Amino acid sequence: MPITEQQLLQILPNCRPVVGIFVPALNRAMPRFKIDNRLRIAAFIAQVGHESGQLRRLIENLNYSAAGLVATWPTRFDKNTAAQYARQPERIAAVVYGSRMGNIQPGDGWRFRGRGLLQITGRSNYRTAGADLNLPLEQEPQLLEQPEQAALCSAWWWNQHGLNELADAGRFQDIGSLINTGKVGRVPHGTPARKALYDTALKVLN
Repeated sequence: MPITEQQLLQILPNCRPVVGIFVPALNRAMPRFKIDNRLRIAAFIAQVGHESGQLRRLIENLNYSAAGLVATWPTRFDKNTAAQYARQPERIAAVVYGSRMGNIQPGDGWRFRGRGLLQITGRSNYRTAGADLNLPLEQEPQLLEQPEQAALCSAWWWNQHGLNELADAGRFQDIGSLINTGKVGRVPHGTPARKALYDTALKVLN
């Protein structure tokens, strides 16, 4: 069940500048990981669309203000420390990712910051995805800034985390919760926007 450019633009109208690149990339990635029916495709397009600014943002923006740091990582930054790191993306990456997810070398937090449509983050996750997809992602993390690899890796991540089954069961909010918070049962950031995209996708793909 391939998606057309017209359908993708109806669901994600802001992706017009990149629609011609992403439609073939998505149509290669989705069936490879069994994102192959209306419920799965609608959920996938809605979630990756939300996470990537409608397919226009393939790398994590860590250019936070002091207030943004406190709001996003309240256990890592208070008002005093946030002021020292505000608008310094590489230093922020070192604090929030530097000793997590297999990041062991200086600069790993920044080097392995979130990339792709679903923001693969951390050296160990790049390594695992690269091994499964036969891509040198640990050596060349910037590959996930390319539409083909971004779509492929996101479809792989989706499948790895059992999201096809959640889509089949209509558990759309749990999909967003797993993507956004790492666990089901929570309310993910941007829930209304995610649901609006999903509802539109279901209508378009009907």
